[in-house]
Amino acid sequence: MYNLIVKEADFSDVKHTDAILKLTDAYASDPMGLGRPLSDSTRQKLTDELRKFPGSICFIAFLDGEVAGLANCFYSFSTFSASRIINLHDLAVLSEYRGKGIGSALLDAVEKKAREENCSKITLEVRHDNRARNLYERAGFSYGETLMYFMSKSLE
Repeated sequence: MYNLIVKEADFSDVKHTDAILKLTDAYASDPMGLGRPLSDSTRQKLTDELRKFPGSICFIAFLDGEVAGLANCFYSFSTFSASRIINLHDLAVLSEYRGKGIGSALLDAVEKKAREENCSKITLEVRHDNRARNLYERAGFSYGETLMYFMSKSLE
């Protein structure tokens, strides 16, 4: 039996900021992320910028005391329901810990926080070829009545 604990990140705790950096970098390196590690510049400023960003909220999963997974989220606003929403920007589980319920536990923590904060919904974007789509669908996420596209324009 595993001891799985999910905590909301405390940006004043070095163990938490180190975990955020490690897990975000691992996710970036994965083919479902960038396919390469974070740049040195991003690594140097990531946790400080997350700490300063007014809408950031992160959850860290520890399995048997080891850092195993992460959910980086941001509060946003829905004009259609005049309420806050949480956007799940990154969900990452280290490869050696996949299949142990960590992704589900992180999603549960995000949903619990969203309900506590009276958010009207949780949003996320997922690649069409990401196997995590099955996890999201089991957790109740759907494409809705119309298929939406996530578009971006890089400014770097």
